[in-house]
Amino acid sequence: MAEPINLNKVRKARDKQKARSLAAENRVRFGRPKAESLAAKLEAERARRELEGKKRED
Repeated sequence: MAEPINLNKVRKARDKQKARSLAAENRVRFGRPKAESLAAKLEAERARRELEGKKRED
């Protein structure tokens, strides 16, 4: 006789594997290196300061 299996465990394991593969795919597609993220943040801060300096005070 075959060994009985718990279908809930099989389903949950399948779903976890699917979620892991989707997460890996999203990391490749949307992830940015830390240096690139930091450079973008610094550039936005520099642009904000430049804009603040050019505002007129009435």
